[in-house]
Amino acid sequence: MTIADRWLLPDGMDEVLPPQASRMEELRRALLDLYHCWGYDQVMPPPVEFLDSLLTGTGTDLDLQTFKLTDQLTGRMMGASADVTPQVARMDAHSLKRQGPVRLCYCTNVLRAKADQHQGGRSPVQVGVELFGHAGLEADSEIIHLALASLKAAGADEIHLALGHIGIYRSLVEAAALSDEQERALFEALALKSPGQLAELVHRSVSDPALADMLIALGELHGDASVLGQARDRFAGAPAPVRAALDQLEALYKGVLARFDVSLYFDLAELRGYQYHTGMMFAAYVPGYGHALAKGGRYDDTGRAFGRARPATGFSMDLKQLASLALASPSQGAVWAPAQEEESLNAAIAALREQGERVIQALPGQRTGPAEHSCDRRLEFIDGRWQTMTLTQETSA
Repeated sequence: MTIADRWLLPDGMDEVLPPQASRMEELRRALLDLYHCWGYDQVMPPPVEFLDSLLTGTGTDLDLQTFKLTDQLTGRMMGASADVTPQVARMDAHSLKRQGPVRLCYCTNVLRAKADQHQGGRSPVQVGVELFGHAGLEADSEIIHLALASLKAAGADEIHLALGHIGIYRSLVEAAALSDEQERALFEALALKSPGQLAELVHRSVSDPALADMLIALGELHGDASVLGQARDRFAGAPAPVRAALDQLEALYKGVLARFDVSLYFDLAELRGYQYHTGMMFAAYVPGYGHALAKGGRYDDTGRAFGRARPATGFSMDLKQLASLALASPSQGAVWAPAQEEESLNAAIAALREQGERVIQALPGQRTGPAEHSCDRRLEFIDGRWQTMTLTQETSA
């Protein structure tokens, strides 16, 4: 690598510069304060863990996204965190061991081996919340409402919420008693939204005509709230867990509309996170972004590998993406102080900084002035004391 190339960053890695860095920090504080008000305690997971802990119950997707390295002390394989959720599940199950519902939140950097095909970047700042220890609909509702409140806090005016429930697919597949190969083929057909391929596969693999019709219907049931009524008709003879899942989606839908002005969309064949989701799933979209800004759902029993299976539900977001939603904060400007070492000047500067003012003191021989440093006031010695004077364009040079 030549000297001229040393500034290059690896593909998918980015740096955050002013003023975006300040916006991200303001939003980080606002979100963590919001979560605190909802009763969530902040945790800070380590950047690296042993692989057998880090990848527990997450499936192959996260395995492929994890940078792996060898611990020089033990010889064991470690991984850089690509998703905070498994780490927080470990904390709840093993480190905290609290009784009853536990609410945890976080905001931390993660590292991914490959850039996300929709969001891009391999070093997102993941922010989110997890609620452990409650299997009821109320916990899922709280998580969805908090995700929507987070997007509102970030500056989103128009939100589109997509709801689904992995339990519908799981129950129908279990009733069909498909082989592993047949289930994989069915999964791929649903994921590709290919009705012709789905119908052909179902008729070839499922002998029960009623169950076959339900699996085909699964690929057709997406759209507005009328989808729930259609689903009740199409799944009238389905296993009880399917009907229970529809009841849950309807309750979540009504709860959201009672508190938020959002557009709702249902997709009963949404299979994102199939390896670990166990119930409702959701994704929140904002116009101008071709991907979800917030994603979450229920993922019960992830802590089983740590000796404590617990109900769990939560969501996560990328702070970098969220910060692009936020409007630039009105500039408070700054105070320009002269390059002098004088006791009364030092006292005046210290007093202003204690009041929260941004004070930039010139350095000896400095060629740039207050304008280049976004200063709108200047400290001047007038009538025996240091005073802040407003700068005009003519006098700020």
